[in-house]
Parts: sequence; structure tokens; C-alpha cells
Amino acid sequence: MSGVTGEDRRTAVGRLPALGSGLFTSRSRRRVRALAGAEFALLGRNRSAVATALLVPLALPFSVRPAIDQAGFREVNLGTLMLTAAIGFSFLFAVYTSLVSAYVARREELVLKRLRTGEPTDVEILGGTALPAVCLGLAQALVLALGCTVLLDAGAPRAPWLTVLGLLTGLPLSAALAALTSVFTRTTESAQVTALPVVVVSMIGSGIALPTDLLPHRAAAVCEFLPLSPAVRLVRAGWTGELTAYEAFGTVLTALAWTVVAVFAVRRWFRWEPRR
Repeated sequence: MSGVTGEDRRTAVGRLPALGSGLFTSRSRRRVRALAGAEFALLGRNRSAVATALLVPLALPFSVRPAIDQAGFREVNLGTLMLTAAIGFSFLFAVYTSLVSAYVARREELVLKRLRTGEPTDVEILGGTALPAVCLGLAQALVLALGCTVLLDAGAPRAPWLTVLGLLTGLPLSAALAALTSVFTRTTESAQVTALPVVVVSMIGSGIALPTDLLPHRAAAVCEFLPLSPAVRLVRAGWTGELTAYEAFGTVLTALAWTVVAVFAVRRWFRWEPRR
């Protein structure tokens, strides 16, 4: 039988609400730390995954710099553009693509199925698996912010709280999107293929590879509602201060709406067993 049976789905739906009341207990924290520690160890053994997560977000912003220079985009400081691109690539590669592979690998190895027979709740399992990648993405973002400020003359952020909001919304959403993408991924070998649509659409439409200001007005208006667009917009606005309080509030609401939708979809369709 492929995927999860109807009974399994009903069980999952029953397990998740109970999580909110027990997520911050000491026993819950110990379980999450144990799961995250195991994931850290596995991540360290996978050299290709580590190289992709660490080097790609650092290298790709510099690869798109010639396109930015050729476009003659000078309204925003180049350091700010590079910083936004680098953090956006951290969302995509340090968190999203690495977690798609991780979730699929743990599912195919029956690790997720075995964990569900024990004490950990569903969100503890998913959260513990995601925690190393999210921490790696956050660490990268902080290093990149410092590096771009010092080396590329990005300047000090005008509204740093907006960048913090961008990170707080972008990192969890990237993890949720990874869990959702794993539903459509049969093997770890195909993980890069199934993750590619989100990567390409986000790079082009969410203001990561190129600012959305370079897109036609109608296309830019549509792209504002892509999953990672609000987080990227908040990160950039933290340095430029281009968002009013009203615009920032709407952007945060859009990001939260996408997170709720992604979490609901994961709760409904996430696969805990391999397809047969």
C-alpha cells in the first residue's frame, strides 16, 4: 500500500493538536534535542549536503552580480542586493533543498515510522529533523549580514526588526515547504528534481536572484504573493527601510498565511512510510 492509510492520517490529525500543549515541556525539549543531535551527526557525515548547504548560498549571489550590473540597477546599494540574494539562497539551499532530502531519506529508511511508535509527537519529529538545517540557515544569514555590511558597503540596517521578521518567517516556511515537497518525492535521488520548481520560481519571482523591481509591474505584483516573497522583501526592507508600517504589516500577514497553509498541507498529506 502506498503512502499513509486513512487510519494513519486520522491518527496524525489527532496527534498534532495535542502537541501545542506539550511542546515546551522539559521532556519534549529533551526529545527534540535528541532528534536534532542525531540529525546534526548525520548532516556532518554527508559531505555533499554540507557543501551544498554551506557553499551554494555563499557563491550564488556573486554569480548573479554581472546580471545586476548589466541591468544598470542602481537605485539600491549593491551590497544590499547581494545580502538579500545571499540570505534568500540560504532559505532555498541551507534549509529547503537539504530538508527535502533529509525527510525523504528518513522516510525511506523507516526512521520516521519507527519514531512515531515512540513518545515523540509528529511535530517533535518533524521539528527535530528540521532544527539543524534551520540553525545552519540562521547562522549563515548572520554571517552574510555581517560580511556584506563590512565588505560590500551594505551599510547599517535602517529597520533591523524587519530583517528579523524576515528570518523568523522565512526559515520556518522553508522547512514547511520542504516537508510538503517530500510528499511528492519518491527517492532521495529525485529530491533535487522535485525541489527544482520552488527553487527556480523563488529565485526569479521572489526577488532573490534579481530584484522584483526589474520585473514588469503586473508580474511583480503577482510575484509578491509567492511563498518566500514576503520573507525576502522583509529582509531587504530591513536595510533599505522602504516599507511603511502598513506595508510591513501586510507583508508579515502574507508570510504567516503561507506558513499556515503549508503547515496545514503537511499535517494533511505528509507521508510517514515509503511508497509501495
